[in-house]
Amino acid sequence: MNYKNYIFRLLFRVLILVSLLLILAYFIYKKNTTPIAVVCCIILYFGYTTYTFIKRRFVVMDDFFEAVKYRDFSRWFPEDRGPKDIRFLYKGFNEVNRTIKEINSKNEAQYVYLQKILEMVDIGIIAYNLETGDVLWSNDSFMETLDFPAFKNIRFVESRKPDLYNTVFETYHKEPNSISISVQNEKIKVLISDTVFQVKEDAFKLIVLQNIDDTLNKNESEAWKKLLSVMTHEIMNSIAPISSLADTLQTHLQLTLDKPKENKIELEDLNAGIKTIKSRSDGLLKFAKTYRSLNKVTRLNLEKKKVSELFDTIRLLMQPSLDVKDIVIEFKEITPKLELDIDGHLIEQVLINLILNAIDACKTNENPKIRVTAEQTSNRNTIIKVFDNGSGIPDEILENIFIPFFTSKDTGSGIGLSLCKQIMLQHKGKILVNSREGEGTVFSLVF
Repeated sequence: MNYKNYIFRLLFRVLILVSLLLILAYFIYKKNTTPIAVVCCIILYFGYTTYTFIKRRFVVMDDFFEAVKYRDFSRWFPEDRGPKDIRFLYKGFNEVNRTIKEINSKNEAQYVYLQKILEMVDIGIIAYNLETGDVLWSNDSFMETLDFPAFKNIRFVESRKPDLYNTVFETYHKEPNSISISVQNEKIKVLISDTVFQVKEDAFKLIVLQNIDDTLNKNESEAWKKLLSVMTHEIMNSIAPISSLADTLQTHLQLTLDKPKENKIELEDLNAGIKTIKSRSDGLLKFAKTYRSLNKVTRLNLEKKKVSELFDTIRLLMQPSLDVKDIVIEFKEITPKLELDIDGHLIEQVLINLILNAIDACKTNENPKIRVTAEQTSNRNTIIKVFDNGSGIPDEILENIFIPFFTSKDTGSGIGLSLCKQIMLQHKGKILVNSREGEGTVFSLVF
């Protein structure tokens, strides 16, 4: 039984009723009273049964639509009772209910899955109605960051800590901002951003809050560990031989003073020892000076600088050194007429450091070549790249090359790349490296 048969049966009944009405009209016209009564009875019977036929089906549909209105999809309609077309309706309604329950079940599972993920992240998230302040959703990290119990309306925060409320909820942070908030009588640094979205007629605000003090402290601690490890190694390398040599010289000198006839110290040995101590002391002083140079980049003198002019300056500076070593260098602007807001002197220093490293990497090649390019990407970033076809950087030391004082060279200070990275960070940019042993290296300056 399908809807076509149902409509056909309904039309058939309507046609019978129309036919009976025409017959009734004919007998009335002929003034034949006996058939009129019979026809009227038949019309009443067919009218009543048709009304009942239609009403039963509309009652069934009304029940179903009422359940839909109140989102009650748990009702089950009997598919084994009643006329065939009613059973067909019941079967269709049950199929709709079954499908909607499956969709709801999947949506609930996805919601629970998403909720668990958001609860696990250590970033605070809250969404609330802008007009009423009612909280739509929040996770534990948000409450822990603000040191608040769970609340259903943001006015709760306003009544307890109005300053915190104004900073977090009333102030708009379209871009991520680092702010300080007071929690448990302490100032903590958090990264905050928010956005407003519309759902039908209601406006909601979504706030993302991350406590970056812990992250900064952890990163700072790791950086200090690496820095102290390298510094300790370098200082011990200088102090250990100085201390040992000084102790040896002092022993010989004391023996000479105690028994000058039996023990005589050679002046040449004494002079050589003092020279060695002085040399190592100078090395230690040089190490201290290189450490101080890492703190020089504090202020930038920004200016509009054409990349072509920057390349011309570097070419004039580096060409003589490259010619002596028979190394080819090529400068190319892939995107023409590029300009940067930079401190020209500092970026020149970065490029000189990178080119000197490239010279050292490819100087033993048969056809050494260095290429410096500049281009603008689709997201409006400007990238300057320094390529070389040198020996490449081994994977085991690649992640350490930007650590202060780390060097794989016998004569290196280990601050060149660290200084380059600090200069790029001051420019709100970054320096990236990609290298393959035996093929070469490329450093990218991203502005």
